[in-house]
Amino acid sequence: MAIVLDAGEIGRALKRIAHEIIEHNHGLDNVVLLGIPTRGAFLGERIAQFLKEIQSPVPVGTLDITLHRDDLRMRPPRPLLPTLIPGGGIEGKDIVLVDDVFFSGRTIRAALDAIGEIGRPATVQLAVLVDRGHRQLPIRADYVGKNIPTSSSESVKVSLDEIDGKDCVEIVAGV
Repeated sequence: MAIVLDAGEIGRALKRIAHEIIEHNHGLDNVVLLGIPTRGAFLGERIAQFLKEIQSPVPVGTLDITLHRDDLRMRPPRPLLPTLIPGGGIEGKDIVLVDDVFFSGRTIRAALDAIGEIGRPATVQLAVLVDRGHRQLPIRADYVGKNIPTSSSESVKVSLDEIDGKDCVEIVAGV
């Protein structure tokens, strides 16, 4: 395993993403963050904290995409995680989806399907901590903490203090 981001680098990447969200949206008046569980939800909360420190609080929630995945039959069953939509909803809002690792694009496709069942936002943007390439769908991230080119045999492991007791991103070979 090779550590490619440590705790400090993760913090700086998320703070930079927060600044980019403010700049791209000309403020935060219409922005709602939706983290994709599990680690994307925690990253969404961290970005929301940076946005609050920089400018103002934003609504933040979570979006479980389990039932919208196209590989549901190929994975072992897992419990559904809560989808928590902030009080103002998402109708007409600028949604920023937050996830940890951007790979094939299939998770984000599932997230777009899930959002479509909840409402119709004005825009949907994507913030990811790591973009590792290997896209299978024509989807791109608007905000990227770090591009980490990987081979197909490698995997990217994100550890967050809230779940794993430490913050780091590692490349794991031969998976």
